[in-house]
Order: sequence, then C-alpha cells, then structure tokens
Amino acid sequence: MSDPARIDVRPAEGYAGDITPEQAWELLAGDPSAVLVDVRTQGEWRTIGVPDTARLEKQPVFSEWVQAGGVPNPRFLEELRAAGVTDGPIVFLCRSGQRSIAAARLATASGIAPSYNVLDGFEGAPGADGVRDQRGWKVVGLPWTAGPA
Repeated sequence: MSDPARIDVRPAEGYAGDITPEQAWELLAGDPSAVLVDVRTQGEWRTIGVPDTARLEKQPVFSEWVQAGGVPNPRFLEELRAAGVTDGPIVFLCRSGQRSIAAARLATASGIAPSYNVLDGFEGAPGADGVRDQRGWKVVGLPWTAGPA
C-alpha cells in the first residue's frame, strides 16, 4: 500500500486540494478510511460508467451534486451522512473536475474533511474532436464498470 501522506496535493481554496485520478487511487488504496464520492448524475452513471473500487474492498458513494435539469441537490449533505461519510479523507469525483470542487468545498465547510477534488474527473476534458478522451479516471486506465441499469 502507498502512504497517503506522500501524495502531492495541488493546493486549493476551501478544501484540502486537487489530486490526479492516479493519486486518488493511491489515497483510496493506502488509507482504509478514505471514501470515493461520485457526484455525477444518475444518467451519467448509467450511460458512461462508474469507478470500480471493488479490488480495494470499497464501494463508492453515489450522490448527485445536481439533479436532472441542473437543479442543485438539496439533500446532498444528508445523503453523504446517511452513507456514513462524516469525516475524511473524502475523494470527490465528477465528469471533468468542476462539480466535485463545489462538493469538496461544501463538505469541508460542513466539517467533512479532508475533502479532495479529482482533477479531470471521470472522463476529462474534451479533445479537439469534442470527445472526452484527454485525461480522467476512465482515460488513464483506472478500474471502472458499466453503471447501474
């Protein structure tokens, strides 16, 4: 196992910082209390896939940051706490690393810390052809699986 204290975190305002997908995996593998929270929408989980942390003997927590139509999820913190997420380290993941920043900030402000954002998210930024294949959890080859039906 890797030492989570040795992960090079990019400083950020309002949360513990930004880490690459590979660093997120290291943190999840190296710290038994670390939790992955996927804040994408149900539609994204179903059509794009979800992180697979089974080999780490962990299950991701799924809680939408925004719901269908872009409406903020008013139960976000309640859902985290109901899933047992009360302290960190927490690794927040979205499609490209933007919604997860807001989630990490809210969690931190609510006492759920340390909270990290995964740079480039699950899919990463789109390339010149519009396809999201530049970076991200899925692109760098970390384990993932088809989402729930």
